[in-house]
Amino acid sequence: MDGYLLGINEIDDLIGGINGGTNLMVLGPPMSGKDSIVNNILYAGLIDSNASIFVSTCEVGENILEWFQKRDHNIDTSCFGIIDCVTRTLGIDAEDTDNIKRASSPVDLTGIGVRMSQYFEELWMKKDNPPIRVCINSVSTILMYSNLQTVFRFLHVFTGRIKAAKGLGLFVVDDKMHDPQTIATLKQLFDGLIEIKEHESSYMIRVVGLSPRPTPWFDYVIEDSKIVFSEIEG
Repeated sequence: MDGYLLGINEIDDLIGGINGGTNLMVLGPPMSGKDSIVNNILYAGLIDSNASIFVSTCEVGENILEWFQKRDHNIDTSCFGIIDCVTRTLGIDAEDTDNIKRASSPVDLTGIGVRMSQYFEELWMKKDNPPIRVCINSVSTILMYSNLQTVFRFLHVFTGRIKAAKGLGLFVVDDKMHDPQTIATLKQLFDGLIEIKEHESSYMIRVVGLSPRPTPWFDYVIEDSKIVFSEIEG
C-alpha cells in the first residue's frame, strides 16, 4: 500500500493507503478509547520512521511520552515532538526537553503555533522532509477556552500546514460536548472522519470519506493500550 497507514489492519485493508495531506476528525463520545486510538496511529508512524507531533491539551507531556515508551521500550522517539498545553496550566514550571515543548495553556493558540513551527523545522525540514503525523488531542478542550470562530481560523491554518507538508492530521473531538452545528462547522476542515459510537456495552469504529463507501462498523475494545476487534457489523 502507498501513503499513510493507520496501523489498524482491519481498516487499512479496506481503505488502503491514505494520501499525504489528509486531515481526519476523530469523533466520538467520552471514555471510548479515542486517546488510545490516536496514540496507536502515531505509534504506527514512529515504527515506520515517520515524524510525529502531538499537541496535548488533556495530559502532561511526560505522560504522553511514557505511553509510547511503555508500548515499546525500544521505540525511537528522536522524531517525536509533544506540545504540552497542560503542565503550566497546573502551575508547574517545567523546562522544555528534546521531546516536550510547553505552551502556557490550551487557549495559547499563538504559543501552540510557534512550537508547531519549531517542531516542523526540527523534525521535518532538517530531516529531509519525512512523512509526518500531527495530532491535536483535543479540539474540544481548546473550544472550552475559545470561541468557534477563533478555533476554526486556527485549525484552518493548522490543517493547511499539514496539507502543504503532505502529512496526516488527526483532530480529536468529543461529540457529546458540542451541538450539531458546531460539529458540522468543524467537519468542513477535514477530508474524512474516524467515527466512534457506543454499542451496547462497548464501542464501535468506522472510517468515512477515505473510500467510496464508509467502512463497516468494527466492534472493539482497548486491551493493554492496543485496539482489539471482535466482530464486524455491515
